[in-house]
Amino acid sequence: MVNYKLLTPGPLTTTETVKREMLVDHCTWDNDYKQITQKIRKGLLELAHVSSEEYTAVLMQGSGTFGVESVLTSSVGKDDKILIIANGAYGERMEDIAKHAGLDYTIYRCHYNQTPDAEAIRGIIESDSKITHAAMVHCETTSGILNDIKSVAETVKSLGRTFILDAMSSFGGVEIPVGELGIDFIISSANKCIQGVPGFSFIICRKSALNKCEGQARSLSLDLYDQWKGMEKDGKWRFTSPTHVVLAFAKAMEELEEEGGISARNKRYSENNRMLIDKMNEMGFKTYIDREHQSPIITTFFYPEGKNFSFEDMYEYIKERGYAIYPGKVTEADTFRIGNIGEIYKEDIEKLCGIFEEYLKTI
Repeated sequence: MVNYKLLTPGPLTTTETVKREMLVDHCTWDNDYKQITQKIRKGLLELAHVSSEEYTAVLMQGSGTFGVESVLTSSVGKDDKILIIANGAYGERMEDIAKHAGLDYTIYRCHYNQTPDAEAIRGIIESDSKITHAAMVHCETTSGILNDIKSVAETVKSLGRTFILDAMSSFGGVEIPVGELGIDFIISSANKCIQGVPGFSFIICRKSALNKCEGQARSLSLDLYDQWKGMEKDGKWRFTSPTHVVLAFAKAMEELEEEGGISARNKRYSENNRMLIDKMNEMGFKTYIDREHQSPIITTFFYPEGKNFSFEDMYEYIKERGYAIYPGKVTEADTFRIGNIGEIYKEDIEKLCGIFEEYLKTI
């Protein structure tokens, strides 16, 4: 197999030490393994800056979407209504979940390069007394935009509604004061900024909001409340857990701490991102998102003007030289995306941009 680094928003390039953790087989009933689960849960609360008295962490088998679906289908009851705030494909995926589950919902759509407006959200909620929940994405990897969660959280909580945040691509790479913002449910995944591998999502929940989920779940396997109750006993997952992924994630959390925590990781990601944008701009690649709202996670670039450009050809050229990038997800423009999270450093950005320069000379 070709060995190349992933410049994507997850799965991402992991360390050799994280990979090695997966060489060990483990029994799900073993007390040592269950204690690893409990240690992870405790560590996640620390990363979220919340206390175990007010919040808890629940691990859920499956990808990040499984975690989002677990929260939506467990927390939104038959008499509730959710406002979905969408400015990208992952906000729109929440609508798809709501449709499939038969949830009562309304959606506030923004253009992919615009952030949701808190006052508009206030108006929507105040005009519809049925709305009990609001949900949005923090970093939309569709475009690379970083949404203003502070103003939205303040609005939603001032109106007494439950606030759900999909922080899939930001948690662990961007500081999020969960308790201070009043977030009730925040969802992320093992294979994002904590730099583990795919296999489970996790949800940090306000206990008072989670307790209201009892008996409401529309799915057996994605029942967030029952998953929590099972883990609270001794750390045992209700159904077979991805043992190798859990071991790798525990190691990844240790390595996050060794790097200096979220602030240090954010600094590395941000420096990678600024260097990438500056060097790509010098070559004529313009960004889809303005600097003010650009996340340090992934960047969307327009195709270069005046060039006979093929993304497929460029992708293969770059991959053969050691890196994999992402196609665009914006529908109204020709774009591609480059992530800079994971085990990626300035020298990788320099090498990548050198490869781009070489490629441009061939077209």
